[in-house]
Amino acid sequence: MTVAGETTLEYTPTWVVAAVCTVIVGISLGAERILHYTGKYLKKKDQKPLYEALLKIKEELMLLGFISLLLTVFQDTIATICIPKRYSDDWLPCKKKKEDSSSSEESTSHFQTFYHFTSGGARRLLAEHSASTSYCAKRGKDPLLSTTALHHLHIFIFVLAVVHVIFCVLTIIFGGAKIRQWKHWEDAISKKEYDPEEVLKFTNVREHDFIKDRYRGVGKIGNLRGWVRSFFKQFYASVTRSDYVTMRMGFIMTHCRGNPKFNFHKYMIRALEADFKRVVGISWYLWIFVVVFLLLNVKGWHAYFWIAFVPFILLLLVGTKLEHVTTQLAHEVAEKHVAIEGDLVVRPSDDHFWFHRPQIVLFLIQIILFQNSFELAFFFWIWVQYGFDSCIMGQLGFIIPRLFIGAFIQFLCSYSTLPLYAIVAQMGSSFKRSIFEEHIQHGLVEWAHKAKLKTGFKKNANGPSQVGPKEVPPPAVQLAEVVKESAEEKGNVGEIHPATGSGGSK
Repeated sequence: MTVAGETTLEYTPTWVVAAVCTVIVGISLGAERILHYTGKYLKKKDQKPLYEALLKIKEELMLLGFISLLLTVFQDTIATICIPKRYSDDWLPCKKKKEDSSSSEESTSHFQTFYHFTSGGARRLLAEHSASTSYCAKRGKDPLLSTTALHHLHIFIFVLAVVHVIFCVLTIIFGGAKIRQWKHWEDAISKKEYDPEEVLKFTNVREHDFIKDRYRGVGKIGNLRGWVRSFFKQFYASVTRSDYVTMRMGFIMTHCRGNPKFNFHKYMIRALEADFKRVVGISWYLWIFVVVFLLLNVKGWHAYFWIAFVPFILLLLVGTKLEHVTTQLAHEVAEKHVAIEGDLVVRPSDDHFWFHRPQIVLFLIQIILFQNSFELAFFFWIWVQYGFDSCIMGQLGFIIPRLFIGAFIQFLCSYSTLPLYAIVAQMGSSFKRSIFEEHIQHGLVEWAHKAKLKTGFKKNANGPSQVGPKEVPPPAVQLAEVVKESAEEKGNVGEIHPATGSGGSK
């Protein structure tokens, strides 16, 4: 669409074109080099999970670039799609006024004050907006989406993705810092010498710190007290030393009994880094949420206010559930034993999680972080784009609670929910492939491949006609095969189910 008064490249000084291209290409290459060297640093430090998370961020940037390309290429086509006026007067974020043109000019120039050094971009947007409007006005209709509105939508999608990545990175940094504070517990346990008298010592179960803080009796009343305690426990001391020691012992006795000095803390960090690459991505169902919110953002519905309670409620549910998993572990021991010999050992199980799937918790955390990022990104975008007094922003009584809830969610998720998830997620029936170092994972994959080939050769040599009991491969081979299957999954965190051979114990 050619706009009157605008200068094309045919009549633009070459030094201007070269200078602008130099700046744009320089900024783009600088950002690309930063990501490249960040990836090289992570690979050098053997931080493969974080490197894969960086690749996920690159994928999101590529998706944003493709969306930007589509919006740019088809903006003229979209602007010339006309609809009857009766359809453009309903489901509006703001009530139409007679001064539509002046208000549109004011909001666009307000945005350009922040993002442009000159007013040429604003004049071009306004001119194109007028051209698309006049094109449909001649036919007695309204444009489906004006060029100005399309440009604003373009900026919002970019701001949303950037804010989501920043918030996820901040959450993993602060949450990781909290988890690293537990390292001195792991070091103290690993330095502790074997004491045979302590192993043979009997202890009253209900006097143990892990049980005493959680056991509230049996029956409905006890169960209700357990849920209430779990709800409030997430706000203070979500993980104590006795919690860490007990759950660490339960994990080791279930999954790696032969290695009592297993570095549980290092394994937790690796597992959390592997989970991070899932959290930082914007999956298709999250984009559906964006579309639904944009649909429901109607004047008078205050959707932007009520939507802030969705991640808030989900966060409280997740934190309560994670705390209640530890309560169930304590009740399971307290109801079966009066006294124990040696250390307290809990039994990890998927039965303690929703639908017997610990992965649901990570899925909900991803939704929580994205919705909170969406809420805050939408607020700042409206503030910069249309001003604080915009009708979309709403009344002050709706704004302050939204900001408070967003800050509270970010704080609680970083310092309580994420560290709690990092340890409680290991209380499932299976362990993640992060239990092995990277070089061991590769070795097991190769071992599994060779064992599979060797088993196939033996089967062909024996012939298909031979009848007999099916030979069960050794537990180590079963483990390696599962490692291979998990390692081949792309974008998912692999889990390894312990082999239940004759030598295993539950």
